[in-house]
This record gives sequence, structure tokens and C-alpha cells, in this order.
Amino acid sequence: MFQGYSDATVDFLWGIRFNNDRAWFNDHKEEYLRHVYQPTVELGREVYDKFKERFPKMALNLHVSRIYRDARRLHGRGPYKDHLWFSLRPEVGMESHLPVFWFEIAPEGWNYGMGFWNATPTMMETFRRETAQSPEAMEKLVRKFNKQDTFTLQGREYARAKGCPSELLQPWFNKKSIVLSCDRPFDEVACSPDLVDTLVEGFAWLEPYQRFFAAFCKNGLE
Repeated sequence: MFQGYSDATVDFLWGIRFNNDRAWFNDHKEEYLRHVYQPTVELGREVYDKFKERFPKMALNLHVSRIYRDARRLHGRGPYKDHLWFSLRPEVGMESHLPVFWFEIAPEGWNYGMGFWNATPTMMETFRRETAQSPEAMEKLVRKFNKQDTFTLQGREYARAKGCPSELLQPWFNKKSIVLSCDRPFDEVACSPDLVDTLVEGFAWLEPYQRFFAAFCKNGLE
């Protein structure tokens, strides 16, 4: 059962950031397993189970990241990540493109939300074209989003503004990818079992956005 992260979690994550080599990691591997990896697995499983109860028809899988970087893609970086995350993502084969719910713990704090980082140009063009033809549903979601202060709209932007049917939708139309994120410092919530319900409620609030964008992404894959 997830009991919360601890100061030892943060100590390890800062440690691996500044000592990113196999010798240091091997000396602190037990700390990693006890204070970072195992709590993240427990958190992911509990969030997944509760979220699945809320949305039994959503076909999502739980995936917990590995701390080891792909040796083929180090690009001068150390062999380990200084953060760990889990995601609730669609079936294998499409998860790299479709929107996912995620949680991440890092030295600076933690974040969670919904997004898709690898949207293809075709996906985003499908979104803009179909939304421009019938913008009402998207405008409703954006108005709801603009009334809250938990999540912020993030994601890479085009250098040149894309055509948009309204000023309300322009920030969304100009994104190469969509990320709705809540970023928080390491705090008492992260150290508490209450983090489970915080994530479940947050993902539930974001579910209409995940469903909305997943439809366009699937069309873009066809």
C-alpha cells in the first residue's frame, strides 16, 4: 500500500542527478528500490485500480518507467534518469501517439496530468480541421479549462500561428502537441497516502479532454 514518498526519495533523486554513474548507483541501489521505485509501483497500481473502477470502459494499461536510459540514446548524458514516472496509457502499439495520463516524481517536485508528446502532424491537422468545422465541443472544454487553476496548457508551439476559428481556441490550435499539467514542489501531499486520491480525481477531471483528443489522434493514425 502506498504510504507516500519521503525525504529519502528526494535525496536519491538529487544524488543521481549529480552522480550519474554506475558506481554511485550500485552503492545506492537499495535506496532507489525502497524509496523511489517501490513507492511509485504501489502508487501506480492503486491509482490504476481506482481509476478503472471509475471508468471501466477505458482500455488503459499501467506502465512504470525504468530508471535506466536507453544506451543507444544517451547523447552525452549519464546512464540513469533523475526522475521516475508511471502512465495510464492505451493499448500497446498506439501509446506513443495517443493521450496518456501520467505522474512523475523528480528532484524539484512532482507533476501529473494528461497529454501526448508524439502527436503526428496529421493528428494535429485533423484536430484543427474538424474542430474548425464544428468548434462548439472544443470551446466548451476550453471554457471549463480556463475556469480552473490546477492544470496549465503546455506543449511545443508552431513558429507561425495556425488559422483558428476563434481567439478562445488559438492557444490550443498553435500547439504541436497538447500537455495539460499540474506541477508542484515536493510537499506534504507527496508524502501522504492522499496522493492516490489526488491523482485519481485529477485524472477523472481530465478524462473528457483525453477522450476528446484521443478521437482525433486515432483518426490521424488511420
